[in-house]
Amino acid sequence: MNTRHILCAALTLWAGTALRAQETSINQVLESIEANNATLRAYAEQTARQKLEDKAGNNLPDPTATYAHMWGAGSRETISEASLSQRFDFPTLYAGRRKLNKLKANALDSQARTLRRDILLLAQELCLDIILLRQQRTVLEERLKNARELTAMYDEKLKQGEANVIQTNRISLELLNAVTEAGLNETALRNKLLELTALNGNIPVTFDDTDYPLPTALLPPDDPQAASQTLRDDPELAALHQQILAANRQLRISKAQWLPKLELGYRRNIEAGRPFNGLMAGISIPLFENRNNIKAAKAQTRELNARTESAAARIKTEQEQLRAEAQALQNTINDYKKTAATQTTLPLLKEALAGGQLSTIEYLAELTVFHQSRLNHLQLQNQYQKTLARLRKNGL
Repeated sequence: MNTRHILCAALTLWAGTALRAQETSINQVLESIEANNATLRAYAEQTARQKLEDKAGNNLPDPTATYAHMWGAGSRETISEASLSQRFDFPTLYAGRRKLNKLKANALDSQARTLRRDILLLAQELCLDIILLRQQRTVLEERLKNARELTAMYDEKLKQGEANVIQTNRISLELLNAVTEAGLNETALRNKLLELTALNGNIPVTFDDTDYPLPTALLPPDDPQAASQTLRDDPELAALHQQILAANRQLRISKAQWLPKLELGYRRNIEAGRPFNGLMAGISIPLFENRNNIKAAKAQTRELNARTESAAARIKTEQEQLRAEAQALQNTINDYKKTAATQTTLPLLKEALAGGQLSTIEYLAELTVFHQSRLNHLQLQNQYQKTLARLRKNGL
């Protein structure tokens, strides 16, 4: 095995170790955010409250107790009356509303999973951006170091009359650009870390990516079954499906509400000292209260079916677009890898400048292309990783 093969094997092993280290680190951050995110905690409380309110809507109304005491004009005789009654819907409605509440609870749980997924995806993208900015910082620090060395060298040459003002000014401009880009990088990195802390409930979170370069994960094969599974696993669609089932159940309940409401109770009268006891029963015919409820329930079902159809089409289109974007990025990254294998290195550029093979302007132009290509490569890897994360977001 020659030196090149040994080097390739070592790089492959290092890249795999880097991927595992980054995945572990990012997963730890996501676990912390899931536990500490204020939006998720608030939504959990809101969901619990809504479930309790739905259950409360299926309770029996409060019983009614009445008492009356009456007396006649010019007479000592009195009449008293007491009653206790309970009103309730037709018994089948309670069972129907229990099933409805269960479907509503399932929809609320799916909506909570959607919110959780979206927040964790945002956190994952922030982690990938932090990795990118740290990698870019390494390149920019190298560029800044080189610019400072070059500035010092040409300042000395200018004193000795071996360089002119145009050369030194051009190198000073390169130093200024290097300082500016390094400063912008630090600002962007600090802002991303603050955003990550905010997602973690303003609790500082340690994210150590160990400064490994981003490995290129493989794009999963295009499989129609996998695309269908993505639609089945999407919590947003799951919530809409549960809402459709709930709307259908609500339609059945609305139709059943034409059944009469019932009332049973006990009544006691005392007249001239003689007690009279008996049972009382009542019936309420829903002539006005249920008007238009069935039409409203049917309209809600149609609305939810349309929303589900629209959401499914949107999610399918997004998946296709993300896959196409990922494939294009993967091809571009491979092209960069092939070009990088033949690219001139920084030491060779320095040797060419020192040996007079390159002028100062030519050297700076080559140096700009050298650093920019490295930054572009890192940016492409970041975009590719984020595209894959969006493709796989339902697995969070």
